Amino acid sequence: MSRTALIAIGGNSLIRAGEKGTIDEQLANTRRTARAVVGLIQDGFSLVLTHGNGPQVGAALLRSERASDQVYGQSLDVCDATTQGEIGYLLQQSLYNELQAARLQVPVATVLTQAVVCADDPAMRHPTKPIGPFYSRGDAEQRARLLGWQVVEDAARGYRRVVPSPEPTEVVEEQVIRTLLAHGVLVIAAGGGGIPVVRTPEGLRGVEAVIDKDRVSALLATRLGVDCFIISTDADRVYVDYRKPTQRPLARVTASELQAHYAAGQFPPGNMGPKVESALRFLKNGGKEVIVTSYEHLRAAAHGEAGTHIVRE
Repeated sequence: MSRTALIAIGGNSLIRAGEKGTIDEQLANTRRTARAVVGLIQDGFSLVLTHGNGPQVGAALLRSERASDQVYGQSLDVCDATTQGEIGYLLQQSLYNELQAARLQVPVATVLTQAVVCADDPAMRHPTKPIGPFYSRGDAEQRARLLGWQVVEDAARGYRRVVPSPEPTEVVEEQVIRTLLAHGVLVIAAGGGGIPVVRTPEGLRGVEAVIDKDRVSALLATRLGVDCFIISTDADRVYVDYRKPTQRPLARVTASELQAHYAAGQFPPGNMGPKVESALRFLKNGGKEVIVTSYEHLRAAAHGEAGTHIVRE
């Protein structure tokens, strides 16, 4: 019997530690990820893939800024859209090639995806998400003055622009994704957390913000009613006391047990925290199971042989 799953692909599936992020490097990485994904399709899964875009959107912003005296600039929401297309292309081509190699006739489609946020979300007034390159203090202050940026200091590396990271409330293209999934299409959607938009009397309008990839993935997984929400990251499992002598993996854990670990501060905001938070949201809103693992263990984890499996009580 076919199972449905949404897989949130982590950044290490696109650019690995120590890499520059060249297109050749990203293609090699997406090819490896594609092999794992095709393995799940061979096992009868129908899939929706989401992905991050942190380094790519930073590069897009830098290109836009440095070439602004020669070509038109791009706002952050447009950079989100361009990187959805860029990464979607790399994933789509890699998946097509691996499906052909496996003699599977499964169509693949990338859906340019908008995610609705609230204009009055408190996060819109308190930007916290660093994006783009590092600047000297003088350059950062100049950009803040001329462009209206909010900047923060990173004591070790300089200053960066920060933007809001509001809560996603709706995926505009949900019905398109649902229809494609029902017709057997392998769907790539909600790249980089989706293009942030707000609803206005005149219609949708893009905003300068970044939506957390795992949050919008949990929202989309809930709305689609998939059997399983899979979070692919750089760790094979979720660990408590991570990188301490007392470190131990969690193989199978209930939502309440994981919530207790989360409340105890086990999962830092910049690492496993958003993934655990999103896993708990999915289960709270009716989801059945979340798997957290690395792409190398994806197929084994889907069969209960690897990864961390989080279930309701």
